[in-house]
Amino acid sequence: MSSVFDIQCAAVIGAGTMGRGIVMSLANAGIQVLWLDNNAQMLEQALAMVAKTNDHNVKLERITAEQAAKRFACITPVADYAALADADLVIEAVYENLELKQQIFRTLDATLKPGAILASNTSALDIDAIAAVTQRPDHVLGLHFFSPAHIMKLLEIVRGEKTSKAVLDAALALGKRIDKVSVVAGNCNGFIGNRMLHTYVREARMMLLEGAYPHQVDAALQGFGFAMGPFRMYDVVGIDLEWRARELAGRGQDAPEVQVDNRLCELGRFGQKSGMGYYRYAEGSRQAEHDPEVDALVLGVSERLGFKRRDIGPDEILERCLLALVNEGAKILQENIAANSHDIDLVYLNGYGFPADKGGPMSWADSQGVADIQARLRYLQENRGEHWRPAQLISQLAASDKGFADVQEGSL
Repeated sequence: MSSVFDIQCAAVIGAGTMGRGIVMSLANAGIQVLWLDNNAQMLEQALAMVAKTNDHNVKLERITAEQAAKRFACITPVADYAALADADLVIEAVYENLELKQQIFRTLDATLKPGAILASNTSALDIDAIAAVTQRPDHVLGLHFFSPAHIMKLLEIVRGEKTSKAVLDAALALGKRIDKVSVVAGNCNGFIGNRMLHTYVREARMMLLEGAYPHQVDAALQGFGFAMGPFRMYDVVGIDLEWRARELAGRGQDAPEVQVDNRLCELGRFGQKSGMGYYRYAEGSRQAEHDPEVDALVLGVSERLGFKRRDIGPDEILERCLLALVNEGAKILQENIAANSHDIDLVYLNGYGFPADKGGPMSWADSQGVADIQARLRYLQENRGEHWRPAQLISQLAASDKGFADVQEGSL
């Protein structure tokens, strides 16, 4: 690997939740980090929060006071882009807005030394559209950390159309150094994890309109072994994130499946952070409590949209959520967005709380038999609509009696 990519000094732009976690991930591995945010007060608060996290880890005897001091000493707050000129790598971690990210990348491209790598922590946006505004598209890639970034193990490394192999290798080496499970993903909306999550969550949300309640959907998926169901997950990350993103994008807000989310957000029920979301939380508690008010709200939205409610049992909940994941995973494999099914499983085991004993969604599908998965998808297609049509790859594998594990990059 070219010594140009010996990452000694990194920079992070953004002092929000993601920026803080990324800075800690780098500093905890002994990497010097320059930290920039256009809001000086926010940067000050973020530094205080890092110090507090380190102190907490000292109290719990996870690290020594000396280690905490060493970690904190790796972080240098800076006031402008000019201060980043000599960084080897910059990770942009501002909110999901393409124009804003492009503006930042133009500035970075003009300011940083020619050999520097420019990375975006976007969770869904087009890496090629970000790279296109720079003079160095071969040095641009996505580094999608999962929240909280200093704790979650997964790192999705997103290769743009022009990202060089040396830059990808440098990103993989960095992932190892900061103790992440790294998976390379192709560039598409949502990459591997969030693209699949979108289909899974859509089914969960539709079932609320058709007759289920949030606590029932979550109970079925937690019973299968997920760390948490989709509605509990939204409470943890904040229901308002997607709501605000839809507002910002000016689209998606009218879709039937997001109307329950919209109502919750209009009521200020943003999740755990506001003490109420899909569940209710006692003061300072993370314990989710079933809230009959949410059931009433779900019922009201569902009836207003003209749905005829019916009982939906745990088997149907599992079937629709799991098969939505698998079918989208098959399309991701088919399009070479993931190198193999094992990588997809790694993403789901390390980033989305998929039960470890099931090996990941594609491994679980192989254990069911791809022909069986195909038959179940066809049944859903006939009864629930065209979006359930089995991916072409599923039909191919079923016809040749193979599994997802037999698919290797370029073998299609």
